[in-house]
Amino acid sequence: EQVSGANRRPAFPFRAVAAIRRLVVSAGVLPGGGRSLLSFGCTGKPAMTTEANKQVVREFIAAVNRQDWRRFDELVAPDFVRHSSTFGQSYVSDRDRLREYLIAEFKTFPDAWESINFMVAEEDKVTVHSHCRATQQGPMGSWPATGRVLSADFISIYRIANGRIVEAWAEWDALNGLIQLGHLKAPM
Repeated sequence: EQVSGANRRPAFPFRAVAAIRRLVVSAGVLPGGGRSLLSFGCTGKPAMTTEANKQVVREFIAAVNRQDWRRFDELVAPDFVRHSSTFGQSYVSDRDRLREYLIAEFKTFPDAWESINFMVAEEDKVTVHSHCRATQQGPMGSWPATGRVLSADFISIYRIANGRIVEAWAEWDALNGLIQLGHLKAPM
């Protein structure tokens, strides 16, 4: 039914959409039953869903736990930036520095293991509430190894772009950690 004037709705161009889909499928962008054109971002790569972003973070945490630095490099963008005010605005400015930071952490805490308590994702960000358990077997800055176990929860927020982690914010209760490790006494 055709409606005239202000109430007229334009006819949806089904034939044009079908023709575009046939062209895209024949070009190999979409497999036979492939993704909607709306699922592709302006880069031509599939847009990441919140579930896909959460999976990137899960794989990142697993790679760090295994010290799988090849997989780490696949998951973290070269121009990665990490922010943390835990020890006075610690700033890691690229993937290589983050890898160096984590390798140094494993020298201090060789049995370190992060487990995910829960994750929440929205748009390009994934927030993770994690738990870390680690024994201090090496020095940590000016503090000597104690052989004590650190058991701490922390929060990290990761920003994902094109399937890689490009930015992170990480915060934890450093005072409680230093008390657990025996470097500071608990306040009375």
